[in-house]
Amino acid sequence: MKRRLYFAVLAFLASWPAASFSQQPAMGSSSGATIPVPAGAPTIDQSLEMKSVSAPRISPDGRFVVYEVTRTNWDENAFERELWLADIASDQSIRLTNAKRSSYDAKWSPDGKWIAFLSDRPPVVSGLKKDDKVQLYVMAAAGGEARELTRLETGVSAYEWSPDSRTIAFTSTDPDSKARKDRDERYGEIQIISSDYAMTHLWQIAMPSPESTQPPEPHRLTEGNDFAVGSFAWSPDGKRIAFSAQLDPDLGSAETADIYLLEVASRAVKKIVDTPGPDTSPQWSPDGSEIAYQTANGSKYDFYTNHLIAVVSAEGGAPRILTQGFDEDASPLIWGPVGIYFAALQKTYAHLFVVNAKTGAVQRVSSGDGEIASQFSFTRDFKTCAFTGANDNTYSEIYVSATQPFAPRALTTMGSQLKPFQTAGRERIQWNSTDGAKIEGILIKPADFDPAKKYPLLLVIHGGPTGVDRTSLSADRYYPVEIFAAKGALVLKPNYRGSAGYGEAFRSLNVRNLGVGDYADVISGVDYLIAKGWVDRGRVGAMGWSEGGYISAFITASSDRFRAVSVGAGISDWMTYYVSTDIHPFTRQYLKATPWDDPEIYRKTSPITYIKSAKTPTLIQQGGSDKRVPVSDSFELYQALRDVGVPVRMVIYPTFGHPINKPKQQRSVMEENLRWFDHYIWGDPFVPPTQ
Repeated sequence: MKRRLYFAVLAFLASWPAASFSQQPAMGSSSGATIPVPAGAPTIDQSLEMKSVSAPRISPDGRFVVYEVTRTNWDENAFERELWLADIASDQSIRLTNAKRSSYDAKWSPDGKWIAFLSDRPPVVSGLKKDDKVQLYVMAAAGGEARELTRLETGVSAYEWSPDSRTIAFTSTDPDSKARKDRDERYGEIQIISSDYAMTHLWQIAMPSPESTQPPEPHRLTEGNDFAVGSFAWSPDGKRIAFSAQLDPDLGSAETADIYLLEVASRAVKKIVDTPGPDTSPQWSPDGSEIAYQTANGSKYDFYTNHLIAVVSAEGGAPRILTQGFDEDASPLIWGPVGIYFAALQKTYAHLFVVNAKTGAVQRVSSGDGEIASQFSFTRDFKTCAFTGANDNTYSEIYVSATQPFAPRALTTMGSQLKPFQTAGRERIQWNSTDGAKIEGILIKPADFDPAKKYPLLLVIHGGPTGVDRTSLSADRYYPVEIFAAKGALVLKPNYRGSAGYGEAFRSLNVRNLGVGDYADVISGVDYLIAKGWVDRGRVGAMGWSEGGYISAFITASSDRFRAVSVGAGISDWMTYYVSTDIHPFTRQYLKATPWDDPEIYRKTSPITYIKSAKTPTLIQQGGSDKRVPVSDSFELYQALRDVGVPVRMVIYPTFGHPINKPKQQRSVMEENLRWFDHYIWGDPFVPPTQ
């Protein structure tokens, strides 16, 4: 639930057939019963099969954009990514890859002749396991077969082209040492907590000659157990690499990340930034004299305070903070002739900005007020960029635009998948919470909404807590929002206190106030809609995953105003969470204490404290191998609700972690939620989708 890694409902999408649907079989249901789906709404399977686009990379000369298309493979039970190439002049796209599994993270060589990418496709050589790790591939931009560049036991994590296009630097996790393998041989597989680390390090590999039949041998650039490498970037002259690294790979050690400099020829490493809190994402100035990076600037509470852009000399020295006056997270994308480009949230929207490296003046590059733009890439001359974007009530597409003046043009037509359906409308609303804080939310209305009528109200609460809900369209995951709206419900997605996009002060409002303040924001939103006369107050429900699951658990334990609740991977007891999670600093920062220092704040903010007041029927869902939110919290809530006599159903997905990221299991999650709320909100007989 770390802010820069907060859980967002996964946007794995694929195509919807163009047809009209009303009653569809509940695929995968052992009961064989049907799920009523109103005419005009997509079925659960249709939603899960929608395609999406992401990760656009524009060629250095601005003629092409390579991007990813995510599709659903039911046979392999996987959301798979493939690479496509758009010709900007003709608006035509062709598919570049068609291998088993996924191909992704494409990057053009600086000379524009090659496209490198990562893939977990089956290996082409014997001796590697079928489920082996992600490897690095390269193909000629002019076309042809992809060539495998690496055959590493642990695969490749990330990579970057050298400025001369002759070599690629990449990171890879170290394989088990001989001592570790000997230990496993003697004792069987064991794990020593906070000790058995596999460090991630930098490597370099040369581009193979055209006549070569074997991949070249990679060369190690960093080694040892002193740090694990994160993000990195080549210097303009190709002689140095700036990188971030933390003391060990644990998520809880992210605050130890600092900036280092590697001399490629000698492999000499020196630390050039050493400030408290994480320092990451280095980017070089065009002349190679300075390095921009993202910093917490010494904040002890980097989970909710602003992350800033700083600049330091490539030789080290005192950093300069550039975005102190910019009230949101800023991370450098690339350093161009006019300054350092970065993307940032602005309430429910997202924009491209540039900061002057000398004055710190920030200018917004993207022009439309209603844009949701991200994943920017730039041409060699910085005159054109490609990005993923959407607007109010539109589906996300790949766009291309001049940087000045900004005039986006779509290269894809993913939104055409929605044509067979009558989607619900989305709009921003605002209300005052009980303490006067202004809260925004996204209200989703049925297509035939009549303000004179009263509707059931369902809350869908995002994770994070620094997630944010938007007015753009996307395929449903976890919660069948379009079906709910088509059945005649209002759906409210509250951007409660702590949500990203509203500035540091707003993100800090739930510090030592988790659950309590969040619940006040949610319930005041319910009251706001009731006061408008739109809500049947006897038919209100709530659901959410991760932090949204925690707030839903708080609703279950604290309120008698809801007819049904669904808790997805939610926290029920902060002390249990704290001792079991893989990200301990999160709790210490938000509650500003450990359970041993201040047990009262852990009690006050834990849903389990109020469980004797619970009355609301509750569905609980979670991955059985979740390390972010320990599954013990779900079992604790489940048993407590049983003990106090509240109807409860619990579904565990044994091999999954925090996200449920395969289509068949997402089908189950969606069907479980649809059946649950169909029964408690609409009064349909409850027939479990799975027995």
